[in-house]
Amino acid sequence: MPTFHNSTSTTFLLTGIPGLEWAHAWISIPFCCLYLTALSGNTLILFVVLTEPSLHEPMYYFLSMLSTTDIGLCISTLVTVLGIFWLNSHEIGFHACLSQMFFIHLFTFMESSVLLAMAFDRFVAISNPLRYATILTHARITQIGLAVITRGTVILTPLVLLLKQLSFCRSHVLHHSYCFHPDVMKLSCSDTTINSAFGLTAIISTAGVDSVFILLSYVLIIRSVLSIASPEERKKAFGTCISHITAVAIFYIPLISLSFVHRFGKHAPAFVPTLIANVYLLLPPVMNPIIYSVKTKQIQKAVLKLLCSKGTWI
Repeated sequence: MPTFHNSTSTTFLLTGIPGLEWAHAWISIPFCCLYLTALSGNTLILFVVLTEPSLHEPMYYFLSMLSTTDIGLCISTLVTVLGIFWLNSHEIGFHACLSQMFFIHLFTFMESSVLLAMAFDRFVAISNPLRYATILTHARITQIGLAVITRGTVILTPLVLLLKQLSFCRSHVLHHSYCFHPDVMKLSCSDTTINSAFGLTAIISTAGVDSVFILLSYVLIIRSVLSIASPEERKKAFGTCISHITAVAIFYIPLISLSFVHRFGKHAPAFVPTLIANVYLLLPPVMNPIIYSVKTKQIQKAVLKLLCSKGTWI
């Protein structure tokens, strides 16, 4: 019979890049660059949206929500990832692991919800431009923001409480440089059927449902655009959606890939889950500010205005 250990006294061991432990100091350089790019880019987007009156519109409020979730996602993993690369610090206590897992999944679910809200924003702007301001009022945007936070918290709380009931008596080595629900759950020697069912329900009821509604939104958007007589107006309408479509792709593709690897990639090389996990967490926060800065003229003008004013002040 295996010896069962109380989960609250469990210490997990986080993993860096399998097989490349000798190069962790060098690997930390691109990771630092990615974290700095993500944090500075999203902070800049958030700052210009909040300080530039011309950007006080629903589209940019939703963009500021996206930047906030990306900043939260980066901060949730930064300490453990760089701790492994810089200090060779692999240990993390059970409660610290649960806290990190909660915030990683919370910001992931929130990002999915915000992307859905942004799809709705584009649908309203294209199909009902005259009623855009009356439909997406400041009060309604605030309600959407609160709903995004509440939804993620309510869905995640049972997952955390169920994990606290498990016992861990096998290897305590996790496959990532942060705590991820499926990864922690697999180390338990208790029955995890309920945990697995709740985990699957959580991902389906958030990213799964959101992706379906985002797809439906774009079906309706395409139908509205095709009803526009002018080719130039059609092109302009589609152009307002390109940034959002790209943001959806760079969020959902790594997320789906990581979920498949955890559930079906038992025989995949050890570095594959680690690589996909890092892409899943860092790609959206790094790319979203770049995409919206390049593709959105209003953001470009606001950033240039800010930089020029700083340069003049200096």
